[in-house]
Amino acid sequence: MNITVVDYNPDWKRKYETEARRISALLGENLVAIYHIGSTSVEGLKAKPIIDIMPVVRDLSLVDEKRSGFEELGYEYMGEFGIPGRRYLRKGGDNRTHQIHIFGRESQSEILRHLAVPAYLRAHKDAAREYGQLKEELAQKYPHDIDGYCDGKDAFVKKLEQEALFWYRCQSPAL
Repeated sequence: MNITVVDYNPDWKRKYETEARRISALLGENLVAIYHIGSTSVEGLKAKPIIDIMPVVRDLSLVDEKRSGFEELGYEYMGEFGIPGRRYLRKGGDNRTHQIHIFGRESQSEILRHLAVPAYLRAHKDAAREYGQLKEELAQKYPHDIDGYCDGKDAFVKKLEQEALFWYRCQSPAL
């Protein structure tokens, strides 16, 4: 896998919307909400050009019944893939273009975490700039080493996530 971090591309929003329509149609009545998450959802943020999508569903077990439908859309169905209560799917193989992280609506902490970080970065441009620079430096340092890339940003992401969750909860006290 080649790790590439690029400048923000306004076309990422359109790519999300196109894919979100396909996913929404496939999940049907089980779908509660669908979100564009991750770095490509933050205008101006440098990112790996992979669209992250988070559908929230009523019943996660019903998602497994849609496996062949997702495969017809070009996705590889990976199951929980390290996060209990999630269904992870990816499209594009080693040159991944899209990732789907599906959670049941009861997985509030995971849903909140995935929404808080991009919302925080949208509101805090300095943090977004710092994060983008870090990702760019790590992609240059580890162009073929996803573990090195992820390890290099781990401490920053953990701190960012804690700040984002605190900020997000303060913005929406009912959460």
